[in-house]
Order: sequence, then C-alpha cells, then structure tokens
Amino acid sequence: MTNFDAKNPPQPKLIDSCVHCGFCLSTCPSYRVIGKEMDSPRGRIYLMDAINQGEATIDTTTAQHFDSCLGCLACVTTCPSGVKYDQLIAATRPQIERNLTRSLPDRLIRTLIFNLFPYPNRLRHLLPPLWFYQKSGLQQLVRQTGMLKKLTPRLAAMEAILPKVTDSSWRSDLPDVIPPQGIKRYRVGMILGCVQRLFFSPVNEATARVLTANGCEVVIPPSQGCCAALPAHQGQEEQAQALARQMIDSFIDQDLDAIIINAAGCGHTLKEYGHILADDPEYRAKAEQFSNKVKDVQEFLAEIELTTELHPLTSGELTLVYQDACHLLHGQKISLQPRQLLKQIPGVKLREPLDASLCCGSAGIYNMLQPETADELGRQKVNNLIKTGASVIASPNPGCSLQIQKHLELQSLEGIKLFHPVELLDYSIQGKQI
Repeated sequence: MTNFDAKNPPQPKLIDSCVHCGFCLSTCPSYRVIGKEMDSPRGRIYLMDAINQGEATIDTTTAQHFDSCLGCLACVTTCPSGVKYDQLIAATRPQIERNLTRSLPDRLIRTLIFNLFPYPNRLRHLLPPLWFYQKSGLQQLVRQTGMLKKLTPRLAAMEAILPKVTDSSWRSDLPDVIPPQGIKRYRVGMILGCVQRLFFSPVNEATARVLTANGCEVVIPPSQGCCAALPAHQGQEEQAQALARQMIDSFIDQDLDAIIINAAGCGHTLKEYGHILADDPEYRAKAEQFSNKVKDVQEFLAEIELTTELHPLTSGELTLVYQDACHLLHGQKISLQPRQLLKQIPGVKLREPLDASLCCGSAGIYNMLQPETADELGRQKVNNLIKTGASVIASPNPGCSLQIQKHLELQSLEGIKLFHPVELLDYSIQGKQI
C-alpha cells in the first residue's frame, strides 16, 4: 500500500476544479451499471484527492474503482465546470501500475494482452491456430459447453470477441505509396493499426480507395507499428512512449498534408502524443508536429469534400444508424462529419439511437478485463441501435464493431449488417450494393 509517487501524480489544481455537482453521474457508463459512487468520475476524483492527502492508499480496493473506468470521456463532455477528468485518469493509471502489485491471474492476462495485441507480427503467427480453432468446430464446442467461462471469465470474454479469420486476414500489407485517381489534391499518410491490419484489412483497403478516389496520394510507411492506444489507456507508460516514438519516426519526414487514421481509439491517442511524450526533450516537439497532422478519415473527408460521384447502396431506401465511438465523439469531438458523409449517399435514411453517447463497453481491452460490466453495456447499446429499425449499423472503431457484433449474435440478430462508414462510402463510389 502506498500513495502516489512523485512522477506526474494527478494535479491538485485539476482535482480541485471538480465542484462535485454530480452532472457526470448520469452519463458515466460504469456508474450506471455498477451503481456505486466510487465507480463514478466524481467518486474517483474523491479517491485521487484522498490519496494525494494521505487519507487513502493505492491498494486492491482503490485500484478496483479506477479499473472500473472505461475511459470513455463522456464525463468530460458533460461537465459544466470543465473538469479535465481525462488528464486525471491518465495520470492515475501509471501510478497504479507502478505502485500496486496485482494478483497473479491479473498480471498474467495483462502480460498476454500487452505483449501480443500491439505487435502485428506476433498476432500474425496466431492466424493458423485461430483458423483451425474456428474451422474445426472447437470454437463451437467451447462456447456450447461454457468450459472456458468456468475456468476464467476474462479469457472467455477475450474468446467471445475473437474476430473471424478470413481470406483477408492473410493479405500482405498495402503498397508503400498508392497514387491518386485523377489530379493529385493532397499527399497523406495512412496508419494501418495492429489488430486492424489483420482482422479488419477490408476497412484499410476501403480507406485507401476512398482517399485515392478523392485525389489523395496515400503513403503507408512499412516501419509503422501500433499507435500505443492499448498501453496508454492502461497506464503502461514506457511501452506507450516507445510505440509513439516508432510511429513518429515512420511518418515525420514524409512531407504529408495529413496523417489519416480510421480507428477512433487510435486517433484519440495519436492526437495525444504531445502529452504522452511531454517529458521527452528529443521527441516533445516532434510529437506535437505529428499530432497536429493527425485526422480521422471521416474528419478529413468532410474537410476536403468528396469529389467523386456516390451511388445507392441498395435498390430502395436504406435505413442506417451511426454508432458514436466514444473516443471519436468525446475525445476528438467528431460527430457531425460522419453523419454528413453518410447522408450524401443516395437513398440513405439516417436514424438516431436513444442514448447515442453511451459507451458500448468495448473501451480498448475493458471488455476483457471487466466482462460483466462490459456485457451489460454491450446489451444496452445493441438494444438501442436495433430499436431504430435500421438494417445497417455504421461503426467507426474496430473494438466497438467486435463488441456490437458479439451482442448482435447473442440476440440472434445476425441479419443486421455492420460496416465501417468508410466501407459504405467505398461501396457507394464503386457503385456496389450491399
């Protein structure tokens, strides 16, 4: 048991800006599910202050309340006092990782996640056994018997969102440079992601096609790796910094107008490199320069305006619902742009879900580490989406897509299609129907 150490603890000035009004409670997904004050932004700020004052310590109990936070940032959007809760929780999580000895099972699952997911080449080695597991019937047997959930709920939660290994999973990465179609308007970099490049490669391919169709030369440096979102959101400071430096080095000398990302959580982290590397004198300025060029693909396309003709996606009217990813909505303040783009597709009727800003429960690796809370949020999210009557869901983040797909299947709603918005734009540009 210990207090915060001297390395970047939560700032008392930021803590004191909270007036404890409680506006955050109704928007906090963990509080809504768990129902305990300490599992709300206000409660966690009380705890931060208590630890700062020596009235509480970092131990298993207090860490549990910080771990229950999804990091969705809905409270930041809602707070009338402008409390920078994102900075407070970002400062707290490395403190937890440095000063708390977690249980052996917790350490093992975290070690597995942080040594696997941010490294595409390591993930690639898992494709053959995953393919066999899914095709042989073993996956069906494991799920029917519930044996994994009985042994370890966290591994069961990880297994439940396993993306399918498809033909696209085996594809090589895209070319280093893809020329524009027609007159060159912009030169942009494109980030492939880690899990994204293996299990959501069609989204990357669609992103490249949409960009080139709208006059962009697309540069894809092969040296790029993970954006650092997973370790950064969980307080793995050194790993996050190392991955951020690698990403910066891959793009910094490419003479780009923008650096494009198509995953919401990744985009928020990429725009935070200045904060992640604030204490690095060699990379501080480079990080700010890099982040200033980062654009979500929908943000960028709305900014430069589409120059290509769009075609209907179905023979009749298409009822579609857009799912707001938290780190796009609350972190990057991007909400109107995706809707504006989707509305440009002929025949699209866009519906708005109830409680649109409620987190789906994915939150990076939250659905693996806190499966019960995540499952309840996933169920609520899917219920709200399907109540719109939409036949297609547009989701701008791979983690959200996996979470939503899982709960669609649990509710036997496999007939509802799920796409990234840029995939829908790609189909529309090509004149293909879904």
